[in-house]
Amino acid sequence: MTTSDAGPRALAAAARLRIAVPSVADRVAAELRQQLADGVLLPGTRLTESTIAEDLGVSRNTVREAFAELAAERLVVRQPNRGVFVASLAPGDIHDVYTVRRAVEVAALRGGGTPERVAAVRAAVEEGKAAAAADDEEALGTANQHFHRAIVALVGSRRLDTIMSQVLAEMRLFFHKATVDAHFYRSYLDDNEQICAALEAGEPDRAAELLLAYLDRSEQKQSAVHGE
Repeated sequence: MTTSDAGPRALAAAARLRIAVPSVADRVAAELRQQLADGVLLPGTRLTESTIAEDLGVSRNTVREAFAELAAERLVVRQPNRGVFVASLAPGDIHDVYTVRRAVEVAALRGGGTPERVAAVRAAVEEGKAAAAADDEEALGTANQHFHRAIVALVGSRRLDTIMSQVLAEMRLFFHKATVDAHFYRSYLDDNEQICAALEAGEPDRAAELLLAYLDRSEQKQSAVHGE
């Protein structure tokens, strides 16, 4: 390699690295998105730049950039003279979110997955059973999120994983209203077990059909709860 062509190649490599490595603001947004998906941040919660910056060890400008990213995803809203709040999604959003879930999750199941990725789906099912046995409804809700995340992870696509992180965060915002019923998440345990068992049996199409029926029932339940 000559000195003349080393420069452009080095610049190209640096550019690829910048694209591949998320910014600090992206990582803060990912952390907040995860907290939303795990039910840590509830709809209507006020988010303060200073507190989050201190908790995560970043600047307030970085948190502000993360807020802008989450606002574009409609996970938070900025209210003039009041601040930034966790969004409360409208009933009209339900069908749109479930349309995305059918497109992404069902297709992911039809493709099957490596033994390691199928094992991750099983681990999420067992996590849910353990949470139910311990009467821990919050942990049960989180396990259900892990189950659906593991389904999309069957594909092995970082882009789809990122899309699913946003979808799961939105779903948790919907589910907060539904979980007035203390046993809301328990109704999904049997479905998750059957879907996982079909996947383990080498029947991805059957697993996909089970998931499709599951999502149809879930959308109907959410629409009824939110009065759509």
